[in-house]
Amino acid sequence: MFKREKSIEIQQNRDVQCAHGKVAVHGIGMSVFSFFVDGLLIDAGSYSLSQEFQSFFNEIPFEQLALTHSHEDHSGNAAWIQQQKGIPIYIHRDSVGFCAKDGEYPLYRQALWGERPAFIAQPLGDTLQTKSATWDVIETPGHTTDHLSFYNRETGAMFTGDLYIQTKTKVVLDEENIVHTLASLKKILNYDFEVVYCCHAGFLADGRAKIQEKIAYLEDMESNIRQLFYKGYSEEEITKSIFPRDYPITKVSGDQWSSKHIITAFINQFTQESLK
Repeated sequence: MFKREKSIEIQQNRDVQCAHGKVAVHGIGMSVFSFFVDGLLIDAGSYSLSQEFQSFFNEIPFEQLALTHSHEDHSGNAAWIQQQKGIPIYIHRDSVGFCAKDGEYPLYRQALWGERPAFIAQPLGDTLQTKSATWDVIETPGHTTDHLSFYNRETGAMFTGDLYIQTKTKVVLDEENIVHTLASLKKILNYDFEVVYCCHAGFLADGRAKIQEKIAYLEDMESNIRQLFYKGYSEEEITKSIFPRDYPITKVSGDQWSSKHIITAFINQFTQESLK
């Protein structure tokens, strides 16, 4: 049994209620947000924070749940919501089948986020309708292949799931393709927004500027990696040059989270370019 330190804080930013759940296990802490606006719940938090998030869910009159992606820290309480509230749950079309089965995760992820019980979801289309707004459902792959962002046409707010997280990305999950993440960051700039609601950074009043800063950071990194690659440096040498530090999550996760995944994605892109 894992001993977890847990808490939740409810914040009001503009017209959005933001539930900020925090969990720590043996000194490793993580946090995740769930957002409620206009009858819509965006993401459901982790099962490890089930009591905390469920107390929030019982206080809000939500009529539907939209998930940015299927990771367990975003979908962990979807099954409870389905059983207790009986509302429709929406996710990327490719993840409907995956979510219909219980999630299976490495031990460190179970410790932090808990399990993700099975639930029945419906596939999202190009738009989503709430009481007073039409939302654009934007395909933003990178962090995962099923990742979506949601744009409220009425308020101009952008809900980015795990697309942003932080400006200076140092490690990514092995399934993330940072090249696709960069493309998705550029894609959402086509929308007219300033405010961003990020599922790990929370409310960003200067969200557009933050997205632009992350794009600049990744483009600069890409340029540096490209130079080293064409000088004949190995993948390991490039990783050590760009990311000289070792991050604790890399060891804890058995390399599932690592800086090298960033380097690999860019090298694969350069290799494909040279074959054209």
